[in-house]
Amino acid sequence: MIKRALIAIILLAGIFGGIFAVKMIGYKKMGEAMSRPQPPAVIATAVAKLESWQPSIASVGGLNAVNGVGLTSEVSGLVRELLFESGEHVSQGQPLLRLDDEVDKAALRVLVAEARLSELQFERAKELLPKKAMSRSDFDQTEAAFDAARARVSQQKAIIERKTVRAPFAGLLGIRQVDSGQYIEPGNTIVSLQSLDPIYVDYALPERFLPSLAVGQKVEITVGAYPEEVFMGVLQAIEPDVEVATRMVAMRAQLANLDGRLRPGMFARVVNLLEGETSAVTVPRTAVSVNTYGDFLYLAQDDGKGGLVAKRQQVTSGDVRGGRIVITSGLEAGQTVVRAGLVKLRDGQSISVDNSTVLDDEGFSHP
Repeated sequence: MIKRALIAIILLAGIFGGIFAVKMIGYKKMGEAMSRPQPPAVIATAVAKLESWQPSIASVGGLNAVNGVGLTSEVSGLVRELLFESGEHVSQGQPLLRLDDEVDKAALRVLVAEARLSELQFERAKELLPKKAMSRSDFDQTEAAFDAARARVSQQKAIIERKTVRAPFAGLLGIRQVDSGQYIEPGNTIVSLQSLDPIYVDYALPERFLPSLAVGQKVEITVGAYPEEVFMGVLQAIEPDVEVATRMVAMRAQLANLDGRLRPGMFARVVNLLEGETSAVTVPRTAVSVNTYGDFLYLAQDDGKGGLVAKRQQVTSGDVRGGRIVITSGLEAGQTVVRAGLVKLRDGQSISVDNSTVLDDEGFSHP
């Protein structure tokens, strides 16, 4: 038993000794690797600018047509003629669809004939009344019958006119929803019609911004379809009441859309430009790391040996617009900051600058 215990102890000692030796070798190699000089991290830089900055408030919203409807017929009937193509631009009052109206036209001819007879009877009555060959009561009845006949003709013409669906305003048609020969009921959508120029953007802002807002202020809009283009508009209306559940105020801006690229339903990022410009220190948005423990960036500083090091700098950031961000404290105009490559940096790390790739303020490269 003693021999077995000794053998077990010797084996365990050998195993643990081997593990310890492997660990020590690993630590030694790690120390050697850390002691070797690391190559500088390659980054891109930008210079902080002092520029004129207009205060703004950002929000999100959606685009809506000034006029937009799903066209329907007021009466039921069989589609006899389609007078439009999907995606066509139409003018106000342009006929788009005709329902079968042969029966209505036949009824109109009957009513026109009855109205003509009533007119003849009324003309005779006008000749007889001065001669006292007709009582005043009979004359009034003849006149009323003539008026009723004319009214029935007008009514029938209105019914026939309603068998033709016309564009209520100029705009762009969508995809046709009916076919020739189809029987449609009132309320069945024939086609969508949207007036695209101008176009609205509807959005909301917290109630605390109300004192800064006014109808007529300029508005910048960007959409996902054209991320690098800014569309200008004007604040047209502010809702008079505040939404109780959210304490938000709804508002509407209007912008030109001559080429029709902006479409109703698009998601939009909206920036209200407030009155009064100020001077502010700005850097590219990609230069600032925003987190819950405070915003920071890296300065590119001389290491005193002919090279550069990254110096972590705590800053306070402000408005963001056009790919640039305002730094309200912690940075001065003219200082050089790291604009690309932040994720691979640590405070005091050696860096190498490569600005050969042209970057915009959003951090995207261009040829």
